[in-house]
Amino acid sequence: MGDVLVFVISNYSLSFLVLGLVVGVLVGLRRAGTMAEALFAYYLLFALGFSFLTNFVMHVFLQQTASRFIGWAPSPFETEVGFASLGFALVAFLAFKGSYGLRLGAVAGPAMFLWGAAGGHVYQMIAAHNFAPGNAGAVFYTDIIVPVVGFVFLALQRKTAPAGQMSAA
Repeated sequence: MGDVLVFVISNYSLSFLVLGLVVGVLVGLRRAGTMAEALFAYYLLFALGFSFLTNFVMHVFLQQTASRFIGWAPSPFETEVGFASLGFALVAFLAFKGSYGLRLGAVAGPAMFLWGAAGGHVYQMIAAHNFAPGNAGAVFYTDIIVPVVGFVFLALQRKTAPAGQMSAA
């Protein structure tokens, strides 16, 4: 049980993605005709909002722990990553019940960040042989998958929502 708890906590990006999808399904089942909306809303809240808020806390207040998990030496860069994560979290929280345009921004910004991080992880695996769990583990895969899920939800919302709801306002 202890190993499972450590995995869930240390791989919070995966944990929040799964939690968001589970809550989205549960909410969608309770409200007829809103499954896609519920999935997208709770993906934004958990997989982006709470995950990036946790990332902020880890990189700003627990830098030693975050650096060790990633396989890096501590760096002032950690604080910058943390505050970028706080910005992404704020936009995701606003997009939870926001417009399509706000949701597009909430997915697109973190997608570029996460895909860039995935590229950095690959480079570190090849150049520095860094296979630490925070570089080559679940974090690497969620850096790729979380944005893909967000873009799928954006496409579903664009396809299913009435035309008037697609405005950026």
